Amino acid sequence: MDRNIDTLLGEPVVIDLPGPEPGIPDFEVQLESLSQWRLAWRRFKRHRLAMVGAAMFLGMCAVAIIGPFLLPYNFYTIPAVDKVVYAGRPPSLAHLFGETGGLQRDVLTLVVNGARLSLLIGVGASVFSAILGAMVGGIAGYFGGWIDNLLMRIVDIMLSLPLLFVILVVSKFLGNGNWYMIMAIFAVFGWQGISRLVRSLFLSLREEDYVDAARAAGVGDLRIIFRHILPNAMSPIIVAMTLGVASVIISEAFVSFLGFGVQVTQPTWGNVLSNSLNFITLGNWWWPLFPGLAIIVTVLGINFMGDGLRDALDPRAKE
Repeated sequence: MDRNIDTLLGEPVVIDLPGPEPGIPDFEVQLESLSQWRLAWRRFKRHRLAMVGAAMFLGMCAVAIIGPFLLPYNFYTIPAVDKVVYAGRPPSLAHLFGETGGLQRDVLTLVVNGARLSLLIGVGASVFSAILGAMVGGIAGYFGGWIDNLLMRIVDIMLSLPLLFVILVVSKFLGNGNWYMIMAIFAVFGWQGISRLVRSLFLSLREEDYVDAARAAGVGDLRIIFRHILPNAMSPIIVAMTLGVASVIISEAFVSFLGFGVQVTQPTWGNVLSNSLNFITLGNWWWPLFPGLAIIVTVLGINFMGDGLRDALDPRAKE
């Protein structure tokens, strides 16, 4: 292309610069277009603590999924021992996490098999709580009026209940030691916080121009809620749901430790800790230590992930 670069002795000097051939993009000026989720993933990768937390959590998930198939001992097979050692045996090369007192079960087998239900209950209850809370909060925040008042008063009543006491009572009479009932109980009593969060988001998002444009175009309310507003409110919901997994894992372990959770034939970290209670006085320190460490590592990893997701999904964050 011809460009006037400078003048020499009053005469214009014209330099012919070759431009891109037709049909070939000019890569020197082409900009990469990134979506919101790709930008969030880029920010998340730069958060070192979040990546460490993701590795910890995903590592525990891998242990829960494939670990039981790689162990030399089966959880449902009670070992035959020549001599019963009531105080158990400490960690050794044959049993890296030691053996329990009484039936002398391999502690590593208990921890690995317990990871399945503990993680499943935590993730499942958090997902169902997020779905239920998003539906209730979205309807209340979008429609407002008497619907908002009714739904929020229900939320206030449920938040006024002593949650742990209610979960213990309901688990005792309705749980029956089944893990799916325990997961349902945590899901039913754990959505109130997310509903309030979603309601506050919908109260502000429903006043945006794109929502007014959708209404003017004749789009239905449900389509506006789930197609236009909810995707823009997903970031805080994902963060809250992630942090909720850690809370449910700790709560399930506490409930099972008190004997109101999952039955002992279905191992979780909570009931493994509960079974070790009577043997701690015999010096059996390794039995409660390793399932407790598993809970700590998992919860720390989830919290680190939550902090990273909160920063990565913040639309005000700078690159």
